Amino acid sequence: MRIETERKMKRWRDQRWILDQIIQSRGIDWDQGRTGKILRNCGPGVQSDLQEVCRRIQKFVDIPREFARAATRREQQAREAEHAGHLPEAREHFYIAACFYTNAMWAVYEERNPQRISWQEKKRACYDKFIRYAGRPIERVEFPCQGKLIHALLHLPSGIKAGEKVPCVMYIPGMDGVKEDNPATGDPFLERGIAVFAIDGPGQGETREGGLTCTASNYADAGKLACDYLVKRSEIDSGRLGILASSMGSYWAPRVVAEEKRFKACAVSGVCMEPGQYAIFNMSSPTFKLNYMYMSGYDDEAAFDEFAKSLTLKGVTAKITCPYMVVAGEDDEHCDMKFVYELMGEIPAPKLLYVFQGERHSIRNPRARSLLINWLVDRLLDKPFKSEKIFVDTSGKEIQSDW
Repeated sequence: MRIETERKMKRWRDQRWILDQIIQSRGIDWDQGRTGKILRNCGPGVQSDLQEVCRRIQKFVDIPREFARAATRREQQAREAEHAGHLPEAREHFYIAACFYTNAMWAVYEERNPQRISWQEKKRACYDKFIRYAGRPIERVEFPCQGKLIHALLHLPSGIKAGEKVPCVMYIPGMDGVKEDNPATGDPFLERGIAVFAIDGPGQGETREGGLTCTASNYADAGKLACDYLVKRSEIDSGRLGILASSMGSYWAPRVVAEEKRFKACAVSGVCMEPGQYAIFNMSSPTFKLNYMYMSGYDDEAAFDEFAKSLTLKGVTAKITCPYMVVAGEDDEHCDMKFVYELMGEIPAPKLLYVFQGERHSIRNPRARSLLINWLVDRLLDKPFKSEKIFVDTSGKEIQSDW
């Protein structure tokens, strides 16, 4: 990154040396469960690559270089396998290469960075190859928003019959996520016959590369446009649309469903619900704030701090009328649970809150993900549920209470 980018945020200037020491001692998961997500999405075949990447990364500036190095190697392997006609192998290599290019880009928080632009082009090319060889329908989708383009991926279940309509889940990634984050194989929704619409909303991924930044509320506009697109698709059941969101997606998703009533249910995890997002921007890793400044198009920190005050769901959650679920860690470092209880208390719709004792933002308990998925699937199938709060202690015991 340019020196101007490195110096535009005070905590980045002051704590950069500490961050490098933490990375040297903790590795690349110092701020989130990065390796776990890569393994889940890419499969066990990526383990040796990750081990080498983690060994070589000793400070922050190593991250883009080493992920790009690993991506280039996988891309070359993919092209060799493709040339030899070994297409299933090529498919895996191309997907992993796209994933690694995504992680290389993540650590560069500035516009018009030539490396970032190059990696974006390579990521897109590799993912296009994955689409070609995936063995299931995947389509790139673009639609206009505020004079720019929203980029998305529509994954359809295999074997849809002529005239058949299937439910669809719109996936909203977190601020460090992108639309390509869906697993290469074994997607839990696709395996249940449910389509997935993964979106780079304002400020995210390819949409941000095209110049569309995030405001306090424009994800709601993107959500409406996404819904407009989905209801026109002949394969999609317009009466069975849901939303799954994670991390900062837990801030964007409520804004979508508060305004767009065609979504039937919404489930979020890894909460970022504090008004003004003080903790994630001022108490967590400084990477979060520097990244969000890039996503929202701010170079002046004082101006961004004023903007951050508008990142609140006060009055928004009171407009939610669809069934709503939150899965959170009791000790989430980005958001105190008091804000979750307050905002969910405003929701008049049926709601369910799971809180895992002792867990942080990246919830390690594997039950958390399956709870979200199963609950959302059940809502799309019109199954009933009870509105309640459930506290899961470290032994796995559940303590229920009413709202």
